[in-house]
Amino acid sequence: MVSGFEKGVLYVVPTPIGNLSDMTLRAKEVLENCHFVSAEDTRVSGKLLFLLEIKKPMVSYHEHNKNIVGKIIRDRILNGETCALVTDAGTPAISDPGTELVSLCVENGIKVIALPGACAAVTALSGSGLPSRRFCFEGFLPDNVKERKEYLESVKNEKRTLVYYIAPHDLEKALEEILNVFGNRKCVLAKELTKLNERYIYSTLALLPEILQNADASIKKGEFVLIVEGATENTDEGWHELSVEEHLARYINLGMSKMDACKQVARDRGVPKGEIYKIATNL
Repeated sequence: MVSGFEKGVLYVVPTPIGNLSDMTLRAKEVLENCHFVSAEDTRVSGKLLFLLEIKKPMVSYHEHNKNIVGKIIRDRILNGETCALVTDAGTPAISDPGTELVSLCVENGIKVIALPGACAAVTALSGSGLPSRRFCFEGFLPDNVKERKEYLESVKNEKRTLVYYIAPHDLEKALEEILNVFGNRKCVLAKELTKLNERYIYSTLALLPEILQNADASIKKGEFVLIVEGATENTDEGWHELSVEEHLARYINLGMSKMDACKQVARDRGVPKGEIYKIATNL
């Protein structure tokens, strides 16, 4: 049995986000010695336990049953059992329903022991090259269009680096909406972290969509972490003082096509694209 292993507690156990070798020895030992495992998706976690050659009963705990199952898990722990909380990949209770289970245990005087381990947000940030002394983890953007716009407006002046999780089907729209509200900034898109197809794309919010559009279709598959530079005094590089011609030239010099530069200038200035196209024909 693992040294210091305790009974009647909730262990928060990180699992690999893609590379099985990132499973820590301590996490493996907790899974081997706990009474049962609370998993977001028992099929996904079951595969991990199989690869680790661990046989443990599992309880399905997710967004749609957390209120009922959470109480069942709480009662089992209060009766002396030890539960290992895992999520599909990464650290539980980070942008997933594990937060509620941890809170429920704390409220009922149950000891919670959180293990360090894999986390896509921190991994992406550490490889981004963007300021990491102070940052905000923002998770997924709201699903509702109005709520998403209101949220982006509320954080557009945030000076700390912003970290987002983005699903593949939301990527194109999310990048467009973030650019429209934040203006052009440095950003890094991290894809398939720790896996064979891992990739970091170092770019700007204005150029990133074009990079993705011209890349192989496979680049849009998988899970993404988007790191966005915080607001600075130079955000938008003072385009308000530029003429339309200078504004266009700035984006073209960054590598954008004339058409994409026109679209971005129109977004920045809140004017019809046709007005900008007319000016661009003279460049």
